[in-house]
Parts: sequence; structure tokens; C-alpha cells
Amino acid sequence: MQLRWRHVIINTHSSWLPGSQKGFRSRDHRIHSSGDYKRPPPPGEHDGLLQYHRDRASPKVEIPSEFRGMVGASLIQYFRTAPYELSALSVSDLHAHFLVDLPEELPMVKEIVGRAKERASRVLNKRIDGFRWAAGGTYKFVADADHLSKAAEYILTRQGPSAWTWCPRCGDPDPNPHRRCPCNHDH
Repeated sequence: MQLRWRHVIINTHSSWLPGSQKGFRSRDHRIHSSGDYKRPPPPGEHDGLLQYHRDRASPKVEIPSEFRGMVGASLIQYFRTAPYELSALSVSDLHAHFLVDLPEELPMVKEIVGRAKERASRVLNKRIDGFRWAAGGTYKFVADADHLSKAAEYILTRQGPSAWTWCPRCGDPDPNPHRRCPCNHDH
């Protein structure tokens, strides 16, 4: 089985609705924002669509800072036992990013990441009533070693000061909720 590095992003339920100012794409790109999270769309471009979805969506699910380390540790444990190599991981209030060496076939990737989300959900559901991840995720291929290094740097240093982060140099995951990866991030 051929493995390939991917930058995976999973979001919490109702955290990124259609019409978001971060930009969005609907399923099969039927509706497409003119912007994205790096270059936001013009203000108000899809305000009506966002309000429509806010009126119908369940409340946004957040991961409190005191539980982010537990989520991170459960994801690391899953990938270690699966076994798939993990290169970087961060958990913040609304999403998690990780670099993991996964099969090339997208259906297998979705199944594997789905099981990882289930593992993390079991940990959180003991502490947060009704926690759940959004369906799906983002599964970006990593092109080469330089891309891998830049993606790790992004995951470990650009997710905000309250994100819990980990890389293999850190050793065993520390579920301390305010932990930041102490390594020099020249991966």
C-alpha cells in the first residue's frame, strides 16, 4: 500500500458555515465564495446565506482549552496504533490540524480520519455533552520535503496562542491543556 503525507484539517460541528467571511465552497462547488481564509471575500458578499445557515444550524461546538491536550493525545494514540506516522498536530477551539502519512486512496483516508475523530469524540463526550466533529475534513497532499516542513511549521506555530501542539520530537504527548510544542520548528 502506497502512503503519502497529507495535511489534514478537521473542524468542530457548525464552526464553518456556508457564507462565512473566511470563504467557503458548497458541495460540488455549486456556490463558491470569491475569497478564502487567506484573502477573505468582500464584506457582506454572502451575508444572507450565512444568516440562513445560522438560523438552521445547531450551536457551534468548541473545544475548551482544558480538553485540547486530551484530544491531541487521543489522536496521537490512534495514529500510533493504526499505525500511521504523525509529524505534527495542533488542536484549537474549532479545529485540529495534523500531518500524517496515509494511503493515497481518498476513501481509505476518509475512513481512517473518521476513526480518529471517533476516538477523540469518545474522550470529549465524557466531558462535554453533545460534542461532535463536522462531517468530512480537508485532506491536502504534501508535494515534497519542503512542503512537509512548511506545513509542519504552519501547524505548530500558526494556530494561535491557545492551541495545543505536538511533534514527534516532543516524545509522548502531554495532555496538559496549555502545552505548546517546545521544539525548534525547523522540521
